[in-house]
Amino acid sequence: MTAVHVPGTPVIEEGRLVSTSPATGAEAGRLPVATAEDVAGAVARARAAGEWWAGLGFTGRRERLLRWRSVLARRIEELAELIHIEGGKPVGDAIVEILTALEHIDWAARNARRVLGPRRVRSRLILAEFTGHLEYQPYGVIGVIGPWNYPVFTPVGSAAYALAAGNAVVFKPSEYTPAVGQWLVDRFAEVVPEQPVFTAVHGLGDVGAALCRSGVGKLAFTGSTATAKKVMAACAESLTPVLLEAGGKDAMIVDSDADLDAAAEACVWGGLTNAGQTCIGIERVYAVDQVFDAFVDKVVTRAGRLTVGPDGADIGPITMPSQLDVIRRHIDDAVERGGRAVLGGPDAVRPPYVHPTVLVDVPEDSTAVREETFGPTLTVNRVRDVDEAVDRANALSYGLGGSVFGRKRAVAVARRLRSGMASVNSALTFAGMSTLPFGGVGDSGFGRIHGEDGLREFGRAKAVTRRRARSLLPSMTFERTPADVARLVKAAKLMYGRNR
Repeated sequence: MTAVHVPGTPVIEEGRLVSTSPATGAEAGRLPVATAEDVAGAVARARAAGEWWAGLGFTGRRERLLRWRSVLARRIEELAELIHIEGGKPVGDAIVEILTALEHIDWAARNARRVLGPRRVRSRLILAEFTGHLEYQPYGVIGVIGPWNYPVFTPVGSAAYALAAGNAVVFKPSEYTPAVGQWLVDRFAEVVPEQPVFTAVHGLGDVGAALCRSGVGKLAFTGSTATAKKVMAACAESLTPVLLEAGGKDAMIVDSDADLDAAAEACVWGGLTNAGQTCIGIERVYAVDQVFDAFVDKVVTRAGRLTVGPDGADIGPITMPSQLDVIRRHIDDAVERGGRAVLGGPDAVRPPYVHPTVLVDVPEDSTAVREETFGPTLTVNRVRDVDEAVDRANALSYGLGGSVFGRKRAVAVARRLRSGMASVNSALTFAGMSTLPFGGVGDSGFGRIHGEDGLREFGRAKAVTRRRARSLLPSMTFERTPADVARLVKAAKLMYGRNR
């Protein structure tokens, strides 16, 4: 008998994970569920494939990664439609997501040799008889556990960099978007048919736990902070290193000299794109007193024009049905505790959709301010100056991204935000810049994807020294003499004894 379930909620039927549209209930995919033995087998096969992949060298991997990028680009409409069907995301937003992922594949493929390849490192006088060499060697197999809100951009941000570094990848997509994950893997197999270099395992949380315990060289996870802690605990059993990109509660600060039209436009995009289901989305806004009222009016005007619905709308459904209760709880708590809904409000939650909601005068200790909402809602609060705004922005344990609008002080204020990233006079733009690292601090996790730091996350630093001459100041030997030690003391005083 086929199970009856809420559209968008994954179910397992006859050993297969069934994925459905949160908007229509239409089936998006049906994938085999992996057992712990299946996961272990996938990792074992990937380990052998990884040796072959690493043996291709940077040039061979670059050529294949760029072919994968080209396949994705040529079939961008097909992939965007699948994202739309499976997760409910508007097709236009899906196109933007894919485009950003393509940029990251391209950058990682083209820059891996420069960042990770062998190079000579200068030695110092104390060991002048040695040369130093540094390279980054692949871990072998990287496990990637991806999210549902950005099912292409986010896992590609780990997988493409891991692949460019010479690793094989075993990917566990979110159970809410397994069809998108499998599509990515299948397209890679078209350009790399020789070995299972990039494979997928499907299922619920137990499959992710099995991947943590499978013996991968490193695991990259994106998801909630609560799940990140479970992932870290599971990986700790075998001292498997982890890269964690967890939740966020990003703030925007609007200074008195900000361009309010630009700030309002960025605020609405940063907070409401993808129905607010963005880890780096703007959820809190602090506007200084002089511009608060004008800024709120502009935000409400723009947000009020957005359309909500299944096809062709600006805002699609909430992908994970259980999140609707969280969003409703946050809105209700804000209003009950004195906040005002200047747009939307408690009635904005109309499953499977949530209409844009802007809340003002919300207490700082409310759940709408302190907890990740992951819906198309914004809290906008008045502050006397940017110092108070920074204090409030930094008051939470999250520290992923942030945004500052202003002229004279904006960059200085952005530097003061306790976050891994910040945008000045824009929102979310650091995610698309392939040359910059992406990641958070505190409850938002640690480690970095993207950019040079992202490439280095997927390679072990290997240091090699090589003797090139006889030691003039022998120290690391039992053959040293008292005279040698005296010369070492004299050298230490000459080299390090002066205060400059």
